[in-house]
Amino acid sequence: MAAAAASPLALPDGLVWRADRLAAPARRGLPTGWPELDAELPGGGWPPGALIELLADQPGIGEIGLLAPLLSRVPAERWIAWIAPPWLPYAPALQAAGVPLAQLLVVEAAEAPQAQWATRQALASGACHAVLAWPRRIDTAALRRLQLAAEASATPLFLFRPQGAAAQPSPAPLRLRLEADGAGLRVEILKRRGPALDGALRLARSGRGAPCSDLPEAGAAIPGNATRWAGCAHLQPAACS
Repeated sequence: MAAAAASPLALPDGLVWRADRLAAPARRGLPTGWPELDAELPGGGWPPGALIELLADQPGIGEIGLLAPLLSRVPAERWIAWIAPPWLPYAPALQAAGVPLAQLLVVEAAEAPQAQWATRQALASGACHAVLAWPRRIDTAALRRLQLAAEASATPLFLFRPQGAAAQPSPAPLRLRLEADGAGLRVEILKRRGPALDGALRLARSGRGAPCSDLPEAGAAIPGNATRWAGCAHLQPAACS
């Protein structure tokens, strides 16, 4: 009896996640197009069915360029849903980044409940390659509902929030803080299923194929009292397999 009590409990490898190492999810992540970022994410990329928070205080610093590799790989029968973006997406820059314009679905929502409802519907449809949403305000209960909807649909949901949201608890398994710097985009991993990452990643710009390097800054006025926004698509990622 004593010998049995002293025996360690043996569990199959991978059944229990140890916090000192990256989790090994059942499904491989979706390649981000940035090898240095993939190396730091469980599964080697964006979680395929999860809420992913991108925190930045100002739109247009490179957040859409960060997602361009994923958005450019949308299957022909799928959509990319944009829910309540801060400005009108700028088609020429997105097209130059390889994003198929015919598969973009932009939803305007004046009120927070409408935006949350539209986001859940886009996920529940099962027709989206990815869902991008810019909630004006959202509480923890609503975040949990969105996380469950992303899991159920196996669709990545990218939620763009201000940096102050980092102080709010969130069920999102991945939270990144984004800041512009002279070399491109600074990415700090605030939360992942794994140990904390010391320091931040810097994703450098490249002149190669820069789709908006010759355009005015994001937010420049265009005819029709609209605002164009590339978000900013001039970050050039590595080629994706």
